[in-house]
Amino acid sequence: MILTITYQALTVLKDAVGIAGNIFAFGLFVSPVPTFRRIIRNHSTEEFSGLPYVYALLNCLITMWYGTPLVSADNILVTTVNSIGAAFQLVYIILFITYTEKDKKVPNGIGTILGIVQLALYFNYKETSGEESRDPLIVSYA
Repeated sequence: MILTITYQALTVLKDAVGIAGNIFAFGLFVSPVPTFRRIIRNHSTEEFSGLPYVYALLNCLITMWYGTPLVSADNILVTTVNSIGAAFQLVYIILFITYTEKDKKVPNGIGTILGIVQLALYFNYKETSGEESRDPLIVSYA
């Protein structure tokens, strides 16, 4: 009987701490709103860096994956708050790219294209081993 009460108390405590963590995380996700109001008002990203938003998006996606039932059980609060955070970060990144100066957009576009090429090469060659494939990846005339 005492073990059941203790387990129930721990379950309630876990849920309470999880909800508090979600509230704090939501506050963290909406904290860049004043910065983006300024960016939209000035139609320029000025000297702001977009990297923190990319890193935050990556963090949200990894943590959201961790919270799914495929990876760990009973972490629905982790999944929900990080999916909301990923949506916020994606909006921030889109706004940042929209208001970035044109000379800064070109290198980002080239990097995006190279990243997509890298993913395509990975998915093409991930099933082949070094023993099976004798085709050279790079052909040189030197």
